Amino acid sequence: MADHIATSPALSGAFDPIEITNGGLTATILPFGASLQDLRLDGVDHPLVLGLADPQDYQTGAAYLGAIVGRCANRIAQGRYDLAGQTFQTDQNFLGRHTLHGGAGSVDKMAWSVVSRTKSALALQLHLPDGHLGFGGALDVQVRYSVEAPATLRLEISAQGSAATPCNFAPHFYFNLDGAGTVKNHTLAIAAEQYLPVDGDLIPTGEIAAVSGTPFDFSAARQIGDRPFDHNFCTAKGRASCRPICTLAAPQSGVSMTLSSTEPGLQVYSGEFLDEPAAKTLTGQAYRAFEGLALEPQGWPDAPNQPGFPNVILQPDETYLHVSEYAFSRG
Repeated sequence: MADHIATSPALSGAFDPIEITNGGLTATILPFGASLQDLRLDGVDHPLVLGLADPQDYQTGAAYLGAIVGRCANRIAQGRYDLAGQTFQTDQNFLGRHTLHGGAGSVDKMAWSVVSRTKSALALQLHLPDGHLGFGGALDVQVRYSVEAPATLRLEISAQGSAATPCNFAPHFYFNLDGAGTVKNHTLAIAAEQYLPVDGDLIPTGEIAAVSGTPFDFSAARQIGDRPFDHNFCTAKGRASCRPICTLAAPQSGVSMTLSSTEPGLQVYSGEFLDEPAAKTLTGQAYRAFEGLALEPQGWPDAPNQPGFPNVILQPDETYLHVSEYAFSRG
């Protein structure tokens, strides 16, 4: 068995899996990171998401498997943003220069508290103090998972802050609808006419480019293929009603998924740097490059520094509400 970090009293219960089920779908959630550890569809003998068999391993995992990430998902250039005449320096946990998913030890590595629980729903909450990892303003956030018929996982993330602050949470679920092997032969369709080009550090250049005629054109369903992706697809110009933004289908299992969301962006990461040994995974098979596809509905990356991008600043008199739904079926 792998060595683990000793569990502190503050983490008591954080690694106790909680199962919710309804309509042919069962989700297993950990309070640690508000993480989706496992997801199963009746009649399918494998997980639909990548996960670790031992909940304690989520303490040291580096791939954000199944976690909720924030308070500002994705990248912030130079780990710095200006707001209301003040410059904020956030944790530079990506390449030693930029902030990724809120910084090291952010909400994906924290113990969330259980607020309520039923057979088909679970609500978790977390308080982020003013100055946490360099961000200004305290933030109270709640995540609610529910399973609804037929075979749909619904996620609601809400937040309120004490001062203006970046607020952009995202689910970091990796999907492999065949349960094993690469996802290169999965078919993917994305309702986006534009995407964000990035520089060598994966920071958006500021350009909003057309997908047409590029490898980023998934306007019609096609195989993912060999090309690595870690890019934002622009599904809207701002937060909108919850509507279908993406479909994913696996030819071997016949399982397909439609993702609907309120969010204006969809970060697609092809798992190029996945590296989890077989002993740790849900399937007992190693997770290597391209063995899971992360589909992350969210605001656009580096939005606090990009005035032409949809706004991700939450004002103290506002309530942030992100809704995403994952509907599964078998062919």
